[in-house]
Amino acid sequence: MILEDALAELNAANEPGRAEQMVSYHKQKRIVLGVPNTAINDITKAWRQALTLPERVTLADELWKSDVFEARLAAAKLLTQARIKDDAAIWDLLQSWLPDFDSWAIADHAAMAMQKRLTADPTRLDDVEAWTTSDNMWTRRAALVACLPWAKLNNLKPEDQARRDRILGWAASYVPDRNWFLQKAIAWWIRDLSKHDATASRDFLLEHGAGMKPFARKEAAKYLKEPIEYPDLAPQAQETAQEPDAETKTAEPIVASQDAAP
Repeated sequence: MILEDALAELNAANEPGRAEQMVSYHKQKRIVLGVPNTAINDITKAWRQALTLPERVTLADELWKSDVFEARLAAAKLLTQARIKDDAAIWDLLQSWLPDFDSWAIADHAAMAMQKRLTADPTRLDDVEAWTTSDNMWTRRAALVACLPWAKLNNLKPEDQARRDRILGWAASYVPDRNWFLQKAIAWWIRDLSKHDATASRDFLLEHGAGMKPFARKEAAKYLKEPIEYPDLAPQAQETAQEPDAETKTAEPIVASQDAAP
């Protein structure tokens, strides 16, 4: 399959009037076709079944370089698969996209593909650690989103416990950054962790929660049964922590894990 055919197939699935809504919601300056995620999922699923692995890597690279919004989402979905033998070329390609991350939808969808490659080879966490100090905020966010599988493990082996602790250290290093999307990523990680290890989630919040933005504290603790008293917060701030942060009144990102290719 050549790039022109792939773009034509994506464009054929557009919905009238949707592109304008997506440009506004995702704040995109690149070309937006107006294709719903369900359609991109179906199209890329068919591509994954029809193309060889080298063909998929080549097409994903070309789709990404086209700089069309849905093409970049499709590129990520095309490479989102758990079992891939000899996946070094895919990991290299995914990492090459990091400097281009400039919106939550594109960065988070790429991070979903990265999750599969990290769980396939956890030694790649050494690569991810370098992302945590990137000048690009979206790259730093991707480090946490790509590592979400370690928030969801039960009955951890010692090596996975060490990996979880390492990632929690990265999340803690982000706490002083007031960027909404980074705070959202911290909250997302700790919230998911609370479903599998409530004690670890609570311990993180007791140590670092006072430094988080109020909306992030609230979301991170969403599934904890007992409320947390933050000793470093004044009583008034404790009450404020229960109310939505002013920035959440803007359109909140859709969780990419609910939208990514299976």
